[in-house]
Amino acid sequence: MPDTTIRDLLTEARPRIPSLDAHVLLAEVLGVERSYLLAHPEAVVRPEQAERFRGWLERAAAGEPIAYILGRRAFYDRDFTVTPAVLIPRPETELLLEQALAWAKPRSSVRAVDVGTGSGALAVTFAALVPQADVYAVDVSAAALAIARQNAERHSARVTFMQGDLLTPLLDRQFDLIMANLPYIAADEVPTLAVSRYEPTLALDGGGDGLDLVRRLIAQIPQVTQPGALILLEIGAGQGAATLQIAQTLNPALAEVLPDYAGHDRIVKMVR
Repeated sequence: MPDTTIRDLLTEARPRIPSLDAHVLLAEVLGVERSYLLAHPEAVVRPEQAERFRGWLERAAAGEPIAYILGRRAFYDRDFTVTPAVLIPRPETELLLEQALAWAKPRSSVRAVDVGTGSGALAVTFAALVPQADVYAVDVSAAALAIARQNAERHSARVTFMQGDLLTPLLDRQFDLIMANLPYIAADEVPTLAVSRYEPTLALDGGGDGLDLVRRLIAQIPQVTQPGALILLEIGAGQGAATLQIAQTLNPALAEVLPDYAGHDRIVKMVR
């Protein structure tokens, strides 16, 4: 039986999954950089490696996200462990992080909370880059918090994790900064999304119009902040005007919608 080469495996994958995904998976199996695949297409792949790649190929061709297959996802130049218990971190959330970092870094002390932390990517990265901050992270899912704690340990980030509904476990504390990437997809849209087959519905379903959790969070904010606190919310495309309307109880004069790189509504920035 002839040897199986890198070219053979990439040729098998080509009609089934995007080329980039195939390269990422095969590079992981072989323990090499992607550039190696291009430079050495005739390199022979051991049978057990070829079998592993083909197994991953089947999963990817069925629609499973590459991040779940690999068990990790990059976020802001760090790798985070991810499982189907948590939403896969998105590049759009890095926009929220950048706003938070720009605001927090010049300050001598900051008390911040990440609401709906999931994998912990936002809270952990913020804590690692703002060492003077006292960072909390909340999630309703015990399984998600287990992953988030792993990621905090992995990156030596000091974060206090708490399980509960939105800010409910923290109503006896005061915060300077609130960050939240809550579920914002309308309930009837969730089943139509390809990602809903793999990513947790709890992290996707935002209720009737997608803003149920945003409404509840904004109602809690006055209990845990003083005037001048910064609130950053990630939202779905087209939800900016509706979210600003919900935020009228805080400080409508100091609220704005920030677009993502595609020009879509993405972050609502409010100062209490």
